[in-house]
Amino acid sequence: MRKVARTTSVMAQTALWVSGAGLVLMTVLIACQVFWRYVLNDSISWTEPGSVMIMGWFIFLGAAVGIREGYHLSFDIMLHLVPEHVKLWMQSISDLVVIAFGGGMIVYGTQLAVNAAPNVLPSLGISGAFDFMPIVAGGVLIILFSIERIARRLAGMPTALFGDTELED
Repeated sequence: MRKVARTTSVMAQTALWVSGAGLVLMTVLIACQVFWRYVLNDSISWTEPGSVMIMGWFIFLGAAVGIREGYHLSFDIMLHLVPEHVKLWMQSISDLVVIAFGGGMIVYGTQLAVNAAPNVLPSLGISGAFDFMPIVAGGVLIILFSIERIARRLAGMPTALFGDTELED
């Protein structure tokens, strides 16, 4: 299980770095657009749709990492009232709900991508399916990281919760 945890940790770190790079790239593209529009009195047509597409990637990849590291929102007042073994079951049920949500992201994101595939985004010249790929990729990572959370619990390893500082790999 520790080898799996190290592998998913590398995947999460990679997703986080890609998300961070996407955030920086989006900021640069928007700054270029503002400069071109207001200083040079011209406009770059592809920066806005490109930035929105990049934003989808860093949002969904970052959300998946948040699931793994326990930073997603939770309503955990009940966990303070029940015994430890019940907490573990409730946390696992929560992870199963998140898995179902990730599955929905994959199914419906794929449907959206397939339906948009014939459309070409005019300013970028690429298929409209690319707009929905972050939803599918985020769903895959959310499922993977949620399964890891359940497996960690079953193996007796600690699982990060909202407010924990560090996740042991």
